[in-house]
Amino acid sequence: MVVEMGDGEGDAGIADESAGGAESGSGSGADGGAAPGGRLSRRRRWVTGLVVGAVVLAGGGVGAATLIKSPSQAAADARPPAPSVLTADVEYRVLASTVITRGQVTAGQSVQVAPQISGGEGSGAPVVTKVGVGVGDTVRAGQVLLEVSGRPVIALPGRVPVYRDLKPGATGGDVRQLQEALRGLGHGTGGDALGTFGAGTKTALTAFYASLGYDPLPALDDDGAGLKSARDAVTGAQRAVEDARAGGRGGGDSAAGEEASGGDSGRQLERAKEDLATARTELAKAEAAAGPKLPAGEVVFLQGFPARVDAVQGKVGAQVTGAVMTVSAGRLIVQAYLQEHQKGLVRKGQKVEIHSELTGISARAKVTSVADTLSAQGQDTGGSGTATGGQGDNQDGGNSRTGESGYLLEVTPDRPLDAKLAGQDVRLAVQAATTDGKALVVPITAITAGADGRTTVTVLTSGGARRQVEVEPGTVGDGFVAVTPTGGATLKKGDKVVTGVTSDGANAKGSGGGAADGEGDGAEDVR
Repeated sequence: MVVEMGDGEGDAGIADESAGGAESGSGSGADGGAAPGGRLSRRRRWVTGLVVGAVVLAGGGVGAATLIKSPSQAAADARPPAPSVLTADVEYRVLASTVITRGQVTAGQSVQVAPQISGGEGSGAPVVTKVGVGVGDTVRAGQVLLEVSGRPVIALPGRVPVYRDLKPGATGGDVRQLQEALRGLGHGTGGDALGTFGAGTKTALTAFYASLGYDPLPALDDDGAGLKSARDAVTGAQRAVEDARAGGRGGGDSAAGEEASGGDSGRQLERAKEDLATARTELAKAEAAAGPKLPAGEVVFLQGFPARVDAVQGKVGAQVTGAVMTVSAGRLIVQAYLQEHQKGLVRKGQKVEIHSELTGISARAKVTSVADTLSAQGQDTGGSGTATGGQGDNQDGGNSRTGESGYLLEVTPDRPLDAKLAGQDVRLAVQAATTDGKALVVPITAITAGADGRTTVTVLTSGGARRQVEVEPGTVGDGFVAVTPTGGATLKKGDKVVTGVTSDGANAKGSGGGAADGEGDGAEDVR
């Protein structure tokens, strides 16, 4: 900055000082001998202050110009930026709607073996004397699972749970089930009618026990006293008839004399014959009732073989106070619980993909059933409850997942599942719906439903214009919906449909894979 002084003497003085001379420039005095240093110093300070002040004033003006805005400028700066349109490409693909849930692999039947067998001789409570299988073992038909007080507990094929001792003379579906099991093991039941425990079934049951190394228990607990008494009665009646005949003939051998005897001897003979017929009838009944029996505590009926041992609670020497073993049988299935929003999407016959993350095994299956009522763990699982005998808690699909609730879903594999999956928690992917081949699809966020019930999408043209296209929505899945243009409108693969708007221009970009690209901060649904 250049500062001009109005006094010419000052100019001379300053010039002399800059030249380094000892004398100051002459002012108004003529002598000039004295050096006026104090006056020169004061002038220098005055010039410096003037410069600093000018700089400060200039800086303050700039700052004020920056901080102070007009009302119109402030309002303009406060307005948000113009919104940007979010778009996605119309695609052409096969679309499937999938319901994902978790399920547990379980057998069609789970049985808790709780034998109720009286103790052996001199023993009170029943005691486990042998355990023939371990956890994870497979069980074949006719195999002995364990011994209780020296008596076997046998696994046989059948769907009717045991609920009574099967004895000679018994009839019913459980008897037929026993006969079929014996025949399947190679022990024919002779001429017995199906469902009737006759002489042939007694022979077959006796032979079956013998093949296992045991004697069957007798059907009657009287040590044969009843049968012996019936036989003695027949013998006595036969002798009475013989004596009556001898008395009527007078010791002769003529049958005619017997007929002609008449009187008391004739009546005595008739009565003896009647007594003999009665004795023979009672003997037939006793013989029919006698023989081997199948105690309820010595058999467990399972729906299919080979079966599996899931748990063994009993130990040799322990008293039997409840279930000592859990056995599962039948085809492995998967059970799950659907929530309210899932139930309406899943129906019987739909395809299912089963996947075990633990083993890496995958399998195809179908929905077998979906419950109509809400249930919790342990409910609506079928079965017959707790029964006295060798077969305790017998449940169809009894391995429900603890703590689960919802609508019970049952899934049956197309092929038998690997036995190692039993009891595992697996992922279920139910194919609730699918398009018939490839279809036009748009993100769900592109669909707008109007008050008049019309469903439309907004297409953004290359020039930035928008046009409404009325569509009929179809299958929904993976964030997309299949659409069909209606009313003569056109919609094709590659068209840009509006999925939303954002106030951040940096976030606005085309989304060929769905609406997720535009769902950042500030994104809004345009519907």
